Amino acid sequence: MMRSLWIAASGMTGQQFNIDNIANNMANVNTAGYKKSRVDFQDLLYQNIRVAGTPSTTGAQVPTGIQIGHGVRQVATQKIFTQGAFKQTENPLDLVIEGDGFFQVLLPDGSIAYTRDGAFKKDSLGRLVTSDGFPLEPEIVIPNGAASISVAADGTVVAVIDGKDQVETIGKIELARFVNPAGLRSWGRNLYLPSAGSGDAIIGTPGLEGLGSIAQGFVEMSNVQVVEEMVNMIISQRAYETNSKAIQASDDMLQTANNLRR
Repeated sequence: MMRSLWIAASGMTGQQFNIDNIANNMANVNTAGYKKSRVDFQDLLYQNIRVAGTPSTTGAQVPTGIQIGHGVRQVATQKIFTQGAFKQTENPLDLVIEGDGFFQVLLPDGSIAYTRDGAFKKDSLGRLVTSDGFPLEPEIVIPNGAASISVAADGTVVAVIDGKDQVETIGKIELARFVNPAGLRSWGRNLYLPSAGSGDAIIGTPGLEGLGSIAQGFVEMSNVQVVEEMVNMIISQRAYETNSKAIQASDDMLQTANNLRR
């Protein structure tokens, strides 16, 4: 059987995976805090038919060998954590991180997840929570009767209480960063979970130690560029088509060989 059939089939499988990734990027073009993914490919094992440097005649060596590859495979889907565009909402509960860092979110099992989506809401207890009801960590509780709240660049949250002349500090937002954020595991719901590849979270004050500062009244949009994804889709589609042509050519060659007669 011709090895080109399997080589081209691996190419079609890889491009199908690439199209799946592109489709997910485009589907999340309006998802707050979403970070686009990129598929990394790697060539497969090579068969050494003739090794470079082997003697050919007395005192002579083969300058270049003969190798044939066996296709391609996907080895990684890497998140690209570039800053997305900011959208002004004038909602005091909408927050963005200008720079590096993640908001911390407390999950029902007591573990911590991380997000760039700062579109927070207030639940029945007055806590700042995500759209799924997961509270911000450390917990920020807005007291009853708060006329307005303000979030400083360093994460300090203050509220103006009805009937009082002075503001009241109600909490402080802390951010987390990672040595290798690309190693975070996507959990859905705009949340990430740490892994052995990402390393442990480094907690700190916004604006210090490499962490970004916080801005109120904005939401960070997805960093997906539609035009870029469309170009990638066209390239992947053509590569898929080219690999299918290679399979067709291999099939035609086998058909020719099968039709040989004495």
